[in-house]
Amino acid sequence: MDKLRIVLLGKTGSGKSSLANTIFGDRQCFKVNNGAYSRTNLCQSETRRVNGRNIQLIDTPGLFDPDPNCKQSEILKCLVECSPGPHAFLLVLKVERLTSQEQAMVDEILKYFSAEALKYTTVVFTHGDDLPEEMRVEQWVNENKALRTLVQKCGGRVHVFDNIYWNHSQEDPYRNNQYQVQQLLQTIDQTVRKNGGGIYTNEMLQKIANKINDERNTVRQLSPAGSSHSKRPLFRWIKEWFSK
Repeated sequence: MDKLRIVLLGKTGSGKSSLANTIFGDRQCFKVNNGAYSRTNLCQSETRRVNGRNIQLIDTPGLFDPDPNCKQSEILKCLVECSPGPHAFLLVLKVERLTSQEQAMVDEILKYFSAEALKYTTVVFTHGDDLPEEMRVEQWVNENKALRTLVQKCGGRVHVFDNIYWNHSQEDPYRNNQYQVQQLLQTIDQTVRKNGGGIYTNEMLQKIANKINDERNTVRQLSPAGSSHSKRPLFRWIKEWFSK
């Protein structure tokens, strides 16, 4: 393939942008906001050479945030960026105790991601340095029923990235970012081969550009600009796309 297309999904603050920067080995490529009220409001797509191949990463707004309405058109732009379809989804979560909010997000993922979409999905945990010493992410996931179910539905594909070992060589390669990137890309390659070299796509994705224009025209005709009611059809369509 000429380019490996990867879409990063997750709630705001999960570390999607930092993960994208780690994969590219460039801290400045994707904007990372560390403020208490930071938001990734814009879809960003970048392509770089990684280990001798072209990788396209599409960083998305927080799809599973409690109030995603303001980000809907950006999520649609993301789907255009990865047309005719992504080779892989990375579902990004933080290594932390699963709160009721995180549990609700996992429930949403399982509700709206079809079994077909999960065939292309790998779960990636950030802040791996918060794992107990010498514990592997697979052990940590197995201690939580919801996370265990999620990873199982993703074919057991799970990886972890540390935040503190950017360019340092570690005795334990498991804690080294370069090793982590290499292992993640190997998993994605294996997934692509398992899926027959195909991409995740459907008729709605292929016609997405026309659909966006149709939705925008409907919004202009039916509702004032900025109305929450005008944005609901877009979000409903996004959910339908993921559940195909």
